[in-house]
Amino acid sequence: MTQEQALNILKTGANVFLTGEPGAGKTHTINNFVNYLRDRDIEPAITASTGIAATHIGGMTIHSWSGIGIKSKLDKYDLDKIASSEYIARRVLKTRVLIIDEVSMLSTNMLNMVDLVCREIKQKSEPFGGIQIVLVGDFFQLPPIFKKDIVQSKQNTLLVDVGRLQGLFAYESSAWERAQLVICYLTEQHRQDDTDFLSVLSAIRANNVLQKHVDHINTRQIEMDGMPDNITKLFSHNVDVDRINDAELVKLESGIKVFTMQGEGNEKIVETLRKGCLSPEKLTLKVGAVVMCTKNNPKERFVNGTLGVVTDFEEFSGNPIIKTKRGNSIVVTPMDWTVEENGKIRAQITQIPLRLAWAITVHKSQGMSMDAAVMDLSQVFEFGQGYVALSRVRRLSGLYLLGINDHALKVHPEVLAKDAEFKNKSTDAIKVFSALPFAELKKMHDNFVVACGGKIKKEKR
Repeated sequence: MTQEQALNILKTGANVFLTGEPGAGKTHTINNFVNYLRDRDIEPAITASTGIAATHIGGMTIHSWSGIGIKSKLDKYDLDKIASSEYIARRVLKTRVLIIDEVSMLSTNMLNMVDLVCREIKQKSEPFGGIQIVLVGDFFQLPPIFKKDIVQSKQNTLLVDVGRLQGLFAYESSAWERAQLVICYLTEQHRQDDTDFLSVLSAIRANNVLQKHVDHINTRQIEMDGMPDNITKLFSHNVDVDRINDAELVKLESGIKVFTMQGEGNEKIVETLRKGCLSPEKLTLKVGAVVMCTKNNPKERFVNGTLGVVTDFEEFSGNPIIKTKRGNSIVVTPMDWTVEENGKIRAQITQIPLRLAWAITVHKSQGMSMDAAVMDLSQVFEFGQGYVALSRVRRLSGLYLLGINDHALKVHPEVLAKDAEFKNKSTDAIKVFSALPFAELKKMHDNFVVACGGKIKKEKR
């Protein structure tokens, strides 16, 4: 399915699961849909399963949005407390479109609880209280962290499908089933342009890694002392990341410049933004430091994941000047991470959108595109972790591999069968919506805008 086809389906108000390989344009499609809605005075609720993912899309975590927070279950008291919260109730009542990004990292239990909260506050029995639900993600990527205590305390829960709480993925939840999601499986590729490398990634997704694919990867193996300078390194564990970044910064003899994050607005939301932000609260830089941009800024020609080296600091502002891998010299000024509601900023943090980038974890790399990366996949411990790391780079020549274990080329076996089902359902959706006359599709789009209380705008065919 193309991005345009998916966008036409989203505009009808149908509940949608938007998926596809890394680089297929999921975030781009959602951004286009959000812009479409805002042009018609409809403000969608933009959320994600993790704080890091939320900063990528300029939203908040679904846990905060729904008022569920860190709860792993909802009893009647919990539900009454959330529903009686004026702020949460007002937020849910006005929501017509709810977007949840990185749904692969959302547990079955969490999706069910969000559905329960929405139905309780809206006082409607429809899935999610009649809100259009848009789930975005790729189940071949990192899975949710599963807590056993959810099952142990299931007798206290209000969820209907307590017998299914042991399911790992969101698509196993009763809320997913009831929502009757239209599957939009994007098939275009906008990140990788290397056919050999694409064949490797596709083989991993299909659980069909052959010797030729292993050989392709092995051509990129290097020794520790052969690591190229000034290229981001990906590790599976935080301890390795911190060790390398600290050690590399100390090596530089230039003076230190410290940038401290500023926050204003609702304290709890500010704290959530701080924790989810890829830029640290205290950013310590030196001339020569390898950095990575943590936010998109098309005007200044950098995006989340752009790599560079600090070359100087501006005389008056003190802002860092970086030279990117493509040779562009950029003055990086402070940027805001905000949570908006009804066009008003509820909370925001301000920081230089950079982080030290000699090394980062694979988890924090999810959602990024990189020109090049050194990876140590010898201690990969989760299904999808190796796949996420490998798919960060655009081509095989940008991959430098320190080590790899057998688990790195494996994806979750349960996801394999489900992915085939998603592809088939996406093909069916294309047939159904492609058969609709333009006038009928346009009428569906307009009807949804009206139902959301928005204003219809004339569009070119």
